[in-house]
Amino acid sequence: MERELTLEFVRVTEAAALAAGRWMGRGNKEKADEAAVTAMRRMFDTVQIDGIVVIGEGEMDEAPMLYIGERVGAGTPPELDVAVDPLEGTNIVAKGLTGAISVLAVAPRGCLLHAPDMYMDKIAVGPRAAGKISLKASVEENIHSVAGALNKKVEDLTVVILDRPRHEDLIRQARKAGARIQLISDGDVAPAVAAGFEGTGVDMLLGIGGAPEGVLAAAALRCLGGEMQGRLWPMDDDDVARAGKMGITDFDRILMMDDLVKGDEVMFAATGITDSTLLRGVHYTSWGARTHSVVMRGRTGTIRFIDARHLFSRKPGYARP
Repeated sequence: MERELTLEFVRVTEAAALAAGRWMGRGNKEKADEAAVTAMRRMFDTVQIDGIVVIGEGEMDEAPMLYIGERVGAGTPPELDVAVDPLEGTNIVAKGLTGAISVLAVAPRGCLLHAPDMYMDKIAVGPRAAGKISLKASVEENIHSVAGALNKKVEDLTVVILDRPRHEDLIRQARKAGARIQLISDGDVAPAVAAGFEGTGVDMLLGIGGAPEGVLAAAALRCLGGEMQGRLWPMDDDDVARAGKMGITDFDRILMMDDLVKGDEVMFAATGITDSTLLRGVHYTSWGARTHSVVMRGRTGTIRFIDARHLFSRKPGYARP
């Protein structure tokens, strides 16, 4: 059942990516997100699970579908927690930039952190550097530790950081340590996952981004044997109140992998919408479209990259390669 579901989950992210990809570069992030959400929700109806959305598009009164608490799937076992981001990188798609993905993670009920919609300070690395990082350590200490684990010179290490004013000091410290910095405009799930693969050009993710996105990235890194640590970062009293409703009051606590994703019974799937270091985006053709996805199973450690061709037209002369 689990093996079959991995491919079903890819169909879900493919549907969202194909819908959102039509809006690339058209300057309308709301329409792109709406298209992705609608397509993902419809495809979920065909999947034989009893799922509850624990990370989604917001609260029930904020989102028409894929809201937190919504049941998805055909309503049959297994019972799963579902974390989704139909379009991770709305601004990326609107501007036609690189790095947008459609992503989901699933795990047995109660195994995914119900992260409040607020910021999280994060550090993420791949399997070779797992156990070598700590949010309690300085930026310089973490960079040198990861470089040593990867058997790299510090000046050859690439650290991805969101380009935000709040990261000015972080960027300064990383540069002072001697690392190479890749600043991104939006979307930190894709580079966090890319850090789990050698050869992507990403060695480490640092900085403050969305807490729900942190759980999604942690699910992938759990499958890959990598590591993420997080610490919730409230901006105002509303964030504190939102977290309090979920029973979270200690904002100094460092969330480890077992806090973010319990156990190895987790699955992760992502489909590229625009090209990135890990996945190619949706490419439309005369006969349809081509998508590139990754799907992982934590229990077995299996990782599959799926290059799919979607036939839209059956008119004479339209030959799909």
